[in-house]
Amino acid sequence: MAGYTARTMRTMSWSAKLLIAAALLAVLLVAAVPVALLVGIFMMLFGHVIAGLALFGGSILAAIVAVVIASMGGVRQLRKLVRQHGYRVTDLRQATQLHRVTQLHEGDYYYE
Repeated sequence: MAGYTARTMRTMSWSAKLLIAAALLAVLLVAAVPVALLVGIFMMLFGHVIAGLALFGGSILAAIVAVVIASMGGVRQLRKLVRQHGYRVTDLRQATQLHRVTQLHEGDYYYE
């Protein structure tokens, strides 16, 4: 995989940089969930039950929100790239004879 050099970062659009930042934040928040569980358990052992549960629940909620935001941005970025490069993407349910869509069925291909 190609590394991100200064030249690569200069040529990226601001939306691509924002998407990378959102994905990194989502990964960090998901990785922090087990740490929050451990800290929450220690807090509950020392008598702060509600705060321990709130810490764990809040960390899960923040991780879920970050993953949803990053995935929505990724889908938007993917659609933008497909539209810019002119790939013809069509829905097979709406395909007509004009699109020349080949749809394979179970018996049309063979796996060993």
